[in-house]
Amino acid sequence: MCFRTLCCKGPPTPRPEYDLVCIGLTGSGKTSLLSRLCSEATDNIGPTTGFSIKAVPFQNAILNVKELGGADSIKKYWSRYYQGSQGVVFILDSASTDEDLELARTELHSALQHPQLCTLPFLILANHQDKPAARTTQEIKKYFELEPLARGKSWILEGSSVDNMDAVKQSFTQLIELLEDKDQDTGRI
Repeated sequence: MCFRTLCCKGPPTPRPEYDLVCIGLTGSGKTSLLSRLCSEATDNIGPTTGFSIKAVPFQNAILNVKELGGADSIKKYWSRYYQGSQGVVFILDSASTDEDLELARTELHSALQHPQLCTLPFLILANHQDKPAARTTQEIKKYFELEPLARGKSWILEGSSVDNMDAVKQSFTQLIELLEDKDQDTGRI
């Protein structure tokens, strides 16, 4: 009986795939977090020039993440890569200078209001929580004015660090749940 079940069951049902765009300033840790999620080495990681795409496997979905470089010369082209995205990952350096934090705030506000992104689920990761100067997620939420700005939108704000990948995976799992909810709301299969 057991062999028959294994043999005749057929292939497993395919996992849904979601296309995400990942944005944030240079140095926020986008590449390091995504590489660690894919079990890749993080030695010798430099700033992303242009974009890269990673397929990040999870038990219940595959996330095709298009990571966009965060340099000033690249940020002006971000919106050209938004089309087809089903969700957004915004990564910020929670231990950055006040000036860089203000730039990150401006970019996040712009993304939350962009016509191609404003209805999509957002995962906001306050990265580098392992650093002494890191601001808490509550401080980030207040400073970025997320409650009034993101009212009515599906969004998650979590702390992150490459030293705690279990928490990062849990944050992405929450995003997958938002993506699944959005699929059910729109009747997509």
